[in-house]
Amino acid sequence: MNKRLVTLLYVAALSILTAACSAADQEPRTHEDEVWQFQRDIMVARQIAARGISDTAVLTAMGKVPRHLFVPRQYRANSYGDYPLPIEHGQTISQPFIVAAMTELLKPDSSSRILEIGTGSGYQAAILAEIVDSVFTIEIVAPLARRAAQLLDSLGYANVVVKAGDGFVGWPEHAPFDGIIVTCAPSNVPKPLVEQLAEGGRMVIPVGEITQELVVLTKEADSLIRESFFPVRFVPMTGEAQSDSARFDSSLRK
Repeated sequence: MNKRLVTLLYVAALSILTAACSAADQEPRTHEDEVWQFQRDIMVARQIAARGISDTAVLTAMGKVPRHLFVPRQYRANSYGDYPLPIEHGQTISQPFIVAAMTELLKPDSSSRILEIGTGSGYQAAILAEIVDSVFTIEIVAPLARRAAQLLDSLGYANVVVKAGDGFVGWPEHAPFDGIIVTCAPSNVPKPLVEQLAEGGRMVIPVGEITQELVVLTKEADSLIRESFFPVRFVPMTGEAQSDSARFDSSLRK
């Protein structure tokens, strides 16, 4: 079966599933909604499933969350393109494939409690919220945190809690977390985040300055198993991560 046929079959199946869910919810869809949904179906088939992302929950979430609502109005026509886009305050919304890949690498399930560092537009939090029990997300740029909280609330994501603050220190009062996902790049892995990861939990994090790589850390028996995946390019982690007194996990330094 050739790649084009696989893509068409996937789009057809996802469209049927989406239509069935919509009918079950008894919410009428406008023509505009259908156009956006078609673009999401194509995005999932060509950019995500075709590149090896196979987790059904991840694919379903990527096909459901309205990415265009998380993108500034002037860029909405490009919402489902295969690239990151700028948002306010010099930040970005990640390429769809990267969002899907990081989510799949986290291995979340319906009972997971997840900490996200770097809320940004709120899109990654929305994807996670479709899959997990609860998401705690921190954004150092206060206006972005407020906007993301309002948008997520308007879309009905009651299982997401947004906080304006420095993600380097995590959110200890809600720890431990089954998973931690970081969408900005520190030079090394912040020790407070390691401490807040539950036994058996996973952290997905871009690490590095000029050169960055996507790293997955799994906590087992109070030690960390580190796996490196592929090169990435994220905005740097700011705040305490840039101070001379920042606490990084020395056992993970290269």
